[in-house]
Amino acid sequence: MNTALRMSIKQWAPEDRPTERLQRLGAESLTDAELLAILIGSGTQQYSAVDIGSQVLGKFNHNLNTLGKARFDEILDIEGVGTQTACKILAAVELGKRRQIATPELHPEMSTATRIYNYMLPKMQDLATEEFHILLINQNFRLIKSERISQGGITEVSADIRIMIREAVLNNATIMAVCHNHPSGSTHPSRVDDTLTQSVKQACEVMRIHFLDHVIVTDGAYYSYHEQGKL
Repeated sequence: MNTALRMSIKQWAPEDRPTERLQRLGAESLTDAELLAILIGSGTQQYSAVDIGSQVLGKFNHNLNTLGKARFDEILDIEGVGTQTACKILAAVELGKRRQIATPELHPEMSTATRIYNYMLPKMQDLATEEFHILLINQNFRLIKSERISQGGITEVSADIRIMIREAVLNNATIMAVCHNHPSGSTHPSRVDDTLTQSVKQACEVMRIHFLDHVIVTDGAYYSYHEQGKL
């Protein structure tokens, strides 16, 4: 075997290590052996984790479908593979199988203020203090995720626009809506609400993110800046 291949992965250049490459380039950039090496963790004096991963694949004809049918004892029989490693490999295989039969997660449509209100009402209707949430949305108006940005007092809540924009960028959102509740039951926006709305709009314009709406939620009614023509 080539001397370079016998080196511990820790001795490799940082940019060549599987874990670092996964973080930098994504899991799809790694070979099957490198992905197995991450599960294996550490090698032996004779073999690196990548070498052991290659041996695992070799035993099963370099076919992941064949590996998926392997028994515990067949994997454990490979040199350099211990009980914990065999368990990790079988666990990863089983997760892959379960993903194939899992129901895709539903992403609700958030194209209107009514849809935003109906989604957020169960989260906000019983709150005693104000909370500010963002809804990150893709180009098809499907929700990527919603996240609470801040919580405050009975009549006011502050929100950091930098955090909103950062979350939108990290989640590849092309559309964003914001939402907060009024525990008082009043749907009328305050001057602070108006100022914050315009600031969020300006920040979204700079980042080329479509600012869809700011919805104020109360138990039974809502206020939409978009519907009121204030965006």
